[in-house]
Amino acid sequence: MPKPAASLASLLPQLWHRPFSPPPRLPRALSSSSSSLLTTRHIPRSRFRSSPTTHLGAAATAVTTAADPVEPPTANLYPLYDRLLPCPSQDYPPRIEHLVARKDEVAGDFISRSLSLPPLYVADLIKFGAVYYALVAPQPPPYAAPEHVRIFREVTEPSLLRRRASIKGKTVREAQKTFRVTDPSQHLEAGTYLRVHVHPKRFPRNYEIDWKSRVVATTDSYVVLNKPAATAVGGSTDNIEESCVVFTSRALGLESPLMTTHQIDNCSEGCVVLSKTKEFCSVFHGLIRERQVKKLYLALTTGPVSPGIVTHYMRPLNRAPRLVSEDHIGGWYLCQMEILECKKVPWPKPLITKVHKVDNCGWPKQEAAYECKINLMTGKTHQIRAQLAAIGAPIVGDSAYMTGAIAAKANPSINPYGRESLNYSSEEEKAAAVEAWVACHGKEPKSVIGLQASEISWDYEGERHYHKAGVPWWRQDAVESDLV
Repeated sequence: MPKPAASLASLLPQLWHRPFSPPPRLPRALSSSSSSLLTTRHIPRSRFRSSPTTHLGAAATAVTTAADPVEPPTANLYPLYDRLLPCPSQDYPPRIEHLVARKDEVAGDFISRSLSLPPLYVADLIKFGAVYYALVAPQPPPYAAPEHVRIFREVTEPSLLRRRASIKGKTVREAQKTFRVTDPSQHLEAGTYLRVHVHPKRFPRNYEIDWKSRVVATTDSYVVLNKPAATAVGGSTDNIEESCVVFTSRALGLESPLMTTHQIDNCSEGCVVLSKTKEFCSVFHGLIRERQVKKLYLALTTGPVSPGIVTHYMRPLNRAPRLVSEDHIGGWYLCQMEILECKKVPWPKPLITKVHKVDNCGWPKQEAAYECKINLMTGKTHQIRAQLAAIGAPIVGDSAYMTGAIAAKANPSINPYGRESLNYSSEEEKAAAVEAWVACHGKEPKSVIGLQASEISWDYEGERHYHKAGVPWWRQDAVESDLV
């Protein structure tokens, strides 16, 4: 008898500790029932370890054996469900489930049965791009629970892998590469790994926008969009449905969906070029690599910034917050931006900050702000935001970096990469200081910050392409006109 599904980990460990019982009614929008362990056996809390710093470290792992009593799934175990819409105004806590099929399965049925989720809910998760598979389970992280590690070793045992036809000719690393599941009826070979994002990140602002009014220009090859803040250009890891690409394509009635050519932060607004063809996508990527695309930004800062080139070096770690240093550090990325002008402007009116849900981040109230025009010379993630915060002029509403700037203003030596950093006696002491500095930063903004991709231009085949976004939100006198 083949073993039932083995759930490798959960990012919402408290769900694993509830008594096994039929789940409650599932509210409209993204909500979820308790995960079924496919066994009536009680799993004591002492079996699981947790970590306050990471979701997977807090993961619970459960596995059943052939001798375990398994209850066959029944329809009445599924909660009532009304689709993923309407979109909730707030995200549910992250929850990611990791599964391994112990026999040949159909993706949708397997996920529904293993996690006690309604089949329609699972189908919608797949449509959102929230379900991934790999032929072979990936290596568990260092903080994984012992059961997680044990199951990984069991399903990746070399003699077992050699018998799988689907991975012949592939290295283990190649077989561990993840892809999106695109159809609930997709066949899963025994041993296939699944990662299910049960609570995808949502983007409610998408449903408030008049997307046609945000289109700056359209040609045979591309569309320029004045992207609203609190939206994602191409979606997120677990949600490709609620994106600028999808909503703009629908608004324009395009038969083929638009494609992303570059990104700006979710909390930023302004010019984004979306491609209509693969050919233009390739051309534009080439222009970006050759630094032939010029981008000008407007940033609303809390303090004045002197005109000229600002240079920092960014830590090569793909994780927020992005730390920068004025001193050169080997292996760190060069970050340069040119402040073209900086002028004093009124602080945004209370009505405007309320409409756009601007976070004050604990910054002292002041009468004036400063609008900086910036030529972005290098294009690193969060570059403008991190650099401006590092020089003591954080962007208005930027909860991720303004809190760090506030901490550095109160105690300049807290920044281990700042001009007034302390001398550390050991690498361990320096590492602890870095972690303390990271902890001074806040969470990524969920609404708008004072940053607009104001202008974008490039030359191609003798033709000049220039596009400009509309008036930035902080200059507006009334409620934004494109809110439905």
